[in-house]
Amino acid sequence: MRAESSDGADSQDSVRPETVEPLLQGRFGQPYRYLERCESTQRELEPDSPEGSVAATDEQAAGRGRLGRLWQAKPGAGLLFSINLRPSVETRRLPELSLVAALACVGGIRDATGLEPEVKLPNDLLVGDRKLAGILAEARENRVVLGIGINVNQVASELPADTDRAPTSLLVELGRPVARAPLLAAILAQLERHYDLWSPAGRS
Repeated sequence: MRAESSDGADSQDSVRPETVEPLLQGRFGQPYRYLERCESTQRELEPDSPEGSVAATDEQAAGRGRLGRLWQAKPGAGLLFSINLRPSVETRRLPELSLVAALACVGGIRDATGLEPEVKLPNDLLVGDRKLAGILAEARENRVVLGIGINVNQVASELPADTDRAPTSLLVELGRPVARAPLLAAILAQLERHYDLWSPAGRS
């Protein structure tokens, strides 16, 4: 079950279409779909969705990370989205997409906040030894659905305690809240650039 909302929002912390779409700089994020709540954004992009389609939500009931681990986030506090990609590369190269996405997230976070996390292979972003973000790339039906989850505006007490690595958030690291819409737009711009460098056919 999911609820799709069209209510207006004034704050750039909103990830509703009316807030995000004016900030998009390229083809990634078009079309853009927002769901107030869903099971997982990985399930919200149809097989025929064009490359660059994005599904974003404020709350996931069954968000997953690598090895099926649960990805938990307070509603509206994290940046949770998936993007549909159709890379024209050999199948053996598809695992490289996790690193492509990680580098794009590093660049987007740096551009939006000034903070530059480190990449922990295969699919995590760390600040110090604390986990800030996770990436999940799933190949299916001649496409790759790339899911990204970033802890943004959780205070320390709202971060999960039962994890294999201590978590953190942008709010904890920076000492101030971060608007999610500009952050999402910055990450999508970086992802498009890194993706096209990795797979020039991505422009088609």
